Amino acid sequence: MFKLVLDMMGGDNGVKTTVAAVSKFLENVKDCEIIAVGDEKELESLKGKVTIVPSQSVVPMECSVMQAMRQKDSSVFKAVSAVNEMKADGVISAGSTGAFLSLTTLINKKIPGVERPALITPFPCKNGKYVVLLDVGASAENKPEDMVQFAKMGSEYAKAVYGTKQPIVRLICNGTEEGKGNNFSKDSYALLKSVTGFAGYVEGREAFSGETDVVVMDGFTGNIMLKTAEGIAKMMGSMMKKSFTSSFSAKMGYLLSKKGFAPMLDMMNYKKVGGALLLGVNTIAVKAHGNSDEESFLSSMMVAYNLIKNGVVEKIKKNL
Repeated sequence: MFKLVLDMMGGDNGVKTTVAAVSKFLENVKDCEIIAVGDEKELESLKGKVTIVPSQSVVPMECSVMQAMRQKDSSVFKAVSAVNEMKADGVISAGSTGAFLSLTTLINKKIPGVERPALITPFPCKNGKYVVLLDVGASAENKPEDMVQFAKMGSEYAKAVYGTKQPIVRLICNGTEEGKGNNFSKDSYALLKSVTGFAGYVEGREAFSGETDVVVMDGFTGNIMLKTAEGIAKMMGSMMKKSFTSSFSAKMGYLLSKKGFAPMLDMMNYKKVGGALLLGVNTIAVKAHGNSDEESFLSSMMVAYNLIKNGVVEKIKKNL
């Protein structure tokens, strides 16, 4: 029986959302025990179905590492601590990203040999596949040696989540020729040659072509890339909506083409991704979207469950 710890209070939409997601999860998954951290009164409907760890405090979204460590009665602190205390396999929170990442690293500890954990997220590609991006913001600075670890960890994620037998790994750069890039890129490239599946550089415009399974980069670059991609997707959605509502004929055109757009909109739906994962620590740590609704939080739970079931942490320890 697997064990998954949930911070039930951290998200923007309250406990009702997380309670509904847990109930649906338990209907379909029978080999995973849920440890729910939150207000006992609000979790009343889950009594007898899950193990409840009481907490009535939530850390602010922009809290510092020290503040997160001091607020030991918070739901996120108790959730991360419960992984060690109750020998759980994973933890999920929709609360403060900074607090969750720092607490997980400090309390659950890094995997021996990992210099820098990486925040990893999948992104939809034009051919219907997903590409895995890391690091997308766990660190602001990295060394070339980190790229090798990111490549190996990202490959294990792609294998576990998408069933990719041998992931193709590329390093983000401003060109595809081996001599391109700055000193960091060149040094990283030289080290990545030893990684199985490494296929060279990829430019940002081709990262989402579907020809690459794992794209590695430093955390500063990755965070900018992720937010830029999200911003462009949001802008394109807004422009399409404006175009299709600009006239009667445009509205009729949308009605006729609505079914054709459905698969694309479904794939672009962030709720199905389930948030980002912190790789490189001694547990499965999923950072759910702050504004997670029932569907999004349930997706986070399914991602964590599948990663636990596939033994990703142990595989990373073995292959680093």
